[in-house]
Amino acid sequence: MNLKPLGDRLIVKQAEAETQTKSGIILADSAKEKPQKGTVLAVGEGRFNDAGERIPMGIEPGDVIIYGKYGGTEIKHEGENYIILTANDVYAIVEE
Repeated sequence: MNLKPLGDRLIVKQAEAETQTKSGIILADSAKEKPQKGTVLAVGEGRFNDAGERIPMGIEPGDVIIYGKYGGTEIKHEGENYIILTANDVYAIVEE
């Protein structure tokens, strides 16, 4: 990937939206929920605290995360869709 996030930002590939309910009903595109889960592709170096010291990110490339429904900025780069989030938009890391 040739995108490098700055500061406390990270680049995430969103999980695919559910196309079918658990009971088997096929969802129309307009009824699909926006995913709140994705895989981290790149991570910035972290933000600076008030003393000018860099605070490293606790998130690494490859982590699967849960993030806010309306957080981040969606972008399209080289034909692929990504979302750029800040560390504050991330609620949890999924451990499998």
